[in-house]
Amino acid sequence: MFLHNAMSLHDYLSLAVLAIVFALLLCTLVFQALTGVPPASSNATEAADIVALLRKAGLRDGAVIYELGAGWGSLVLALARAFPDVQIRGVELSPLPFCVAWLRTRGFSNVTLLRKSFYDCDLGDADAVTCYLMTRAMPRLAALLDRRLAPGTPVVTLSFWFRERTVAASLKSAGLLGAAALYYWPARDAPSPASPPVALVEPPEDKGQSASSASSAPPASP
Repeated sequence: MFLHNAMSLHDYLSLAVLAIVFALLLCTLVFQALTGVPPASSNATEAADIVALLRKAGLRDGAVIYELGAGWGSLVLALARAFPDVQIRGVELSPLPFCVAWLRTRGFSNVTLLRKSFYDCDLGDADAVTCYLMTRAMPRLAALLDRRLAPGTPVVTLSFWFRERTVAASLKSAGLLGAAALYYWPARDAPSPASPPVALVEPPEDKGQSASSASSAPPASP
């Protein structure tokens, strides 16, 4: 009887764990559907390319990097290790990836994780921005960065690039699919200056040529 009750308790615990895992996975899928962005992770090569592009941008000590859509925390970890004197702020809305990222980065004093939509981030103190999102999110993100980033702020994207923006540098160590691009926001080509008005000035008249032309002209009719 006791063994039967113990096995039943074990079964209940197993079912409870499965239910929690299922609920968390379902929650992740729901948030993915809402945001249009799955919680993807960058690999070591992709993260190294992003770090190299940020080094090219010449970030100062104490700078603030926002990692938008931090997912499981892989890129946040790489940035924290590469830039120990820089503050890394990972932003993730989905609960399960956020918790995993928090557990992975809890030992880094230069990492802050924010559980919120990156569309709600102020970004007023951002010295650089990184993201690994999807095509669907890029136009809306570009509009957000136009409103909230200071001109010249470095922005590094992985795999999915901004349309109609000028790429300052790129790295493709992980292949075309994992290519990273650096922009200096708003990353638009400067409009060419308007051409100055052209003054239409008659050339000075050559007296010799005028006399010759006059002598060769047919006589006027009486």
